[in-house]
Amino acid sequence: MDEASAAVDPENEHELQKAFAELMKDKTVIMIAHRLTSVRNVDEILVIENGQIIERGNDKNLMKRDSRYKFFQDLYAQANDWRVREHA
Repeated sequence: MDEASAAVDPENEHELQKAFAELMKDKTVIMIAHRLTSVRNVDEILVIENGQIIERGNDKNLMKRDSRYKFFQDLYAQANDWRVREHA
């Protein structure tokens, strides 16, 4: 569903995430995601680079370290906070 939801606006993304959470209850689910908001609340995140698992853990643990995952989450947040400023 990642690519199918890639162009969804934030309000509908939130509703999709709620629906996914309900559907995934008591199940093992493997999710491949490019949208970082999709993986924040999962039990375990695997970061894969060049076909190798380079990191694993949950969001909280990976964000505590100087991890590749943290680098991408920080970059994602920075891009989302970017705004065009008016000239003074």
